[in-house]
Amino acid sequence: MTDGSTAGIRTLANAVTLTRVLCVPLLAAAILGGAEIVAAALFGWAVATDLVDGRLARRRGEVSNLGGLLDHSADALFCSVGLGALAFAGAVPAPLPFLVALAFTQYMLDSRSIAGQPLRASFLGRWNGILYFVMVGIPVIRDALQLSWPGAGLVRMLGWGLVASTLVSMADRAWALWVSRR
Repeated sequence: MTDGSTAGIRTLANAVTLTRVLCVPLLAAAILGGAEIVAAALFGWAVATDLVDGRLARRRGEVSNLGGLLDHSADALFCSVGLGALAFAGAVPAPLPFLVALAFTQYMLDSRSIAGQPLRASFLGRWNGILYFVMVGIPVIRDALQLSWPGAGLVRMLGWGLVASTLVSMADRAWALWVSRR
């Protein structure tokens, strides 16, 4: 792995990641505008680029702390805004998008990634990161396919479960940081 300050930002892997960022306002507009197929296509693109960008960086020798930060920032932005649009539409709990943004900010700051350190994910935080994408995908894909399952009540219940696990993860991370500084 190269240092984030020397690898540069102009890499093919980072360009792929940035396409995910460009999808963010389109996803929000599609969700809020009832364009289910467009929202599902954008979600599919986001998942595909998230799966590809890291592999591409490793294959091309473009891995950097900066690229990792860009990748996780793109994920956090995509999920926070997607969940925000879904919360506005009443599909997921309103606190969820704010907690996603707050959890990522905590993750970024206590990893000291701005100072060029690699991001350090906890076990629960890593799973929450995956589940944030899943939480966007469930109602988006369900609506695009015009399915009745999972119903709105189940989606909201899952969302509240993710709110709880995010709060636990953030508390665990804060506790670990506090203990390490004692």
